[in-house]
Amino acid sequence: MIQEYQLRILPEQAASEQSITSYLIQEEGFNKKDITAIRILKRSIDARQRTIYVNIKVRVYLNEMPKDDEYQRVDYKNVEGKPQAIIVGAGPAGLFAALRLIELGIRPIIVERGKNVHDRRKDIALISREHTINPESNYSFGEGGAGAFSDGKLYTRSKKRGNVEKILNVFCQHGASTNILIDAHPHLGTDKLPRVIENMRNTILQCGGEIHFETRMDRLIIQKQKVEGIETNTGKTFLGPVILATGHSARDVYQWLYHNDVFIEPKAIAVGVRLEHPSELIDRIQYHNKEGRGKYLPAAEYSFVTQVDGRGVYSFCMCPGGFVVPAASQPEQVVVNGMSPSNRGSKWSNSGMVVEVHPEDVAEVTGALTMMKFQHEIERQSWLQGGMKQTAPAQRMVDFTRKKLSFDLPDSSYSPGLVSSPLHFWMPEFITKRLSTAFTQFGRSAHGFLTNEALMIGVESRTSSPVRITRDKETLQHINISGLFPCGEGAGYAGGIVSAAIDGERCAESLSHGLQ
Repeated sequence: MIQEYQLRILPEQAASEQSITSYLIQEEGFNKKDITAIRILKRSIDARQRTIYVNIKVRVYLNEMPKDDEYQRVDYKNVEGKPQAIIVGAGPAGLFAALRLIELGIRPIIVERGKNVHDRRKDIALISREHTINPESNYSFGEGGAGAFSDGKLYTRSKKRGNVEKILNVFCQHGASTNILIDAHPHLGTDKLPRVIENMRNTILQCGGEIHFETRMDRLIIQKQKVEGIETNTGKTFLGPVILATGHSARDVYQWLYHNDVFIEPKAIAVGVRLEHPSELIDRIQYHNKEGRGKYLPAAEYSFVTQVDGRGVYSFCMCPGGFVVPAASQPEQVVVNGMSPSNRGSKWSNSGMVVEVHPEDVAEVTGALTMMKFQHEIERQSWLQGGMKQTAPAQRMVDFTRKKLSFDLPDSSYSPGLVSSPLHFWMPEFITKRLSTAFTQFGRSAHGFLTNEALMIGVESRTSSPVRITRDKETLQHINISGLFPCGEGAGYAGGIVSAAIDGERCAESLSHGLQ
């Protein structure tokens, strides 16, 4: 017999399957010998009150063992000799587009300007160690895209756009922990995600697909308003319809599209800082306990959002127990991002703290590339303020609200180093004023959050693509060029790993209609 229960229990009672089983025996009157297995289906933490509870949906197997797998597998068949399609970019949108094409009997050919996920590590290490940036292999470019080394969060609100459960199951099939099917805010960790990405690559290759690393698309081949393929920096030409999944930092692609009359438009973005607190402080605030999280709770998360003078100000990509990392994709830029390992075990917690920026907020509106140029300029200013290296400009949180240069800076997870800088002075005033107002509001709602123990590190500017490559809502093809499927975060249609993966699958499905 199988029964399901919705439990609301204390963290120590939810700590393991054994403790959950003990709770069921005590509270539900089960005989210990009758419980042959339990399976946790859903899990979330309720920290709204002083007593913290864990909500768990559990399936109890009585005198029988589970017969089903913990996740649903997809059958990927060989597609050698089948019609082919080109995918530009091996981030989550590109990888899931390729896997979905294989399901649909189409042979994917991926071109990726960066290196494979293993070799990317060496170039990323050089950013911190030698302050050098390889413009083709960094936190933004390479196998796995920007998400590969930026935490591995799998939470999304994009449930109306596609099958989130299917995406998570595909991750599990390729080596991810089945905990991602359970947790309310699933998270892989930047230490675990690369292996999953490699396994996805192996599936694509074993099924007859191709992946070409260190191969940059230099131009689309367009004839009579139809994309016929691409030309690359290696001299190779690949023919077929194109899923364009370049990620949000491929500024050379945006420039090529703009100068070759492929219609794009400016899009609102969000710009601000990485805000880093001691993780113990965030634990005490969020768990309402001066002792912090204790033995049974994970590093605490937070989410803040408000409106200031008609623009949203909000936390973004919160990384409990994580690190702040250098995420520039070109020399003469300083860009920061956050990531967490799977155990979320560092002594810091950080998040992006950003302000909505619309094209009309920018002083000099220059058409479709307005927001891209704005990003570029503020990233260059950050580089100048940081000493023209990958050292980042930083300021204590209360000092920022008081417009005061920080005399010294606390310890930080940002390994290239920090320089004390008046962020309130050189960042655009329409950003700094809103941040300062929001910080005061957040400090009132979460006592202790507004503190000089917290550090603001500049700049967080790659929250999303600065352009939208416009496409038809039904066919997902570009509005005036057939055979081109703008896809994922880089095209302005996703925001995170799962939503990009969903968009990759949708573009693959739309492309398949033209090849059947």
